[in-house]
Amino acid sequence: MKCIIIDDEPLAIDIVESYLNQIGGVDIIAKCTNPLEAITQLNKQHVDLVFLDIEMPNLSGIDLVKSIENLPQFIFTTAYPQYALDGFNLNATDYLVKPIPFHRFIKAVARAKEKFELLNLKPSQTQSSPIIEQSITKPENDFIFVKSEYENIKIKTDEITYIQGLKDYIKIHLEGSNKAVITLMSFKDMLEKLPRNNHFLRVHKSFIVNVNAIKALQKTKIVLQNDMRIPIGETFKKDVLERLGV
Repeated sequence: MKCIIIDDEPLAIDIVESYLNQIGGVDIIAKCTNPLEAITQLNKQHVDLVFLDIEMPNLSGIDLVKSIENLPQFIFTTAYPQYALDGFNLNATDYLVKPIPFHRFIKAVARAKEKFELLNLKPSQTQSSPIIEQSITKPENDFIFVKSEYENIKIKTDEITYIQGLKDYIKIHLEGSNKAVITLMSFKDMLEKLPRNNHFLRVHKSFIVNVNAIKALQKTKIVLQNDMRIPIGETFKKDVLERLGV
């Protein structure tokens, strides 16, 4: 993986760099103390992962994320734990609070590598690439069970409108309900649990939608029947358009 480190404190950059050198498998292609400079770097070269501070002059890390379309995976590295909810709502791969313990850093990078490998499966490894692949021996059901709040909840798959990945959790949004079922599960495990009925389409590294719940298609977003707008990741755009026949 290729990464950029963005932090207005050079010492903080040095710590992340030192950690990455010990772990291996991640190449640092740029180190930026100015978030505006970082935007230039992100626009001119391919990046797989961003380590990003939040409180910075000129532009906060949160505003930087909001300002860049198709931002790669990012991990917040900050001294301010109060922004954690904002981070997860922005689909951060992880949220690390300074001073960052090395074991916690290892866990965050491992999560990023797992997502990276899942997004870059070769055709020989999967038949449907970003679209959900399933074992041909898996039985077809119109429901799934997920564990939530100490019990296994049965969910009819045709009632699922979209699924959102948030760190270690999955939010399953259901038709006609303002509540979502939250379950402790990786995005990869959720993909494997869904049936092979072609109703589900992965449109972003953190979103799966039910094709039957789609109302309209915009340039970079999918509009669902409830007017919820789901981003289309650049990696998935070609497959989404082919699947929807656009």
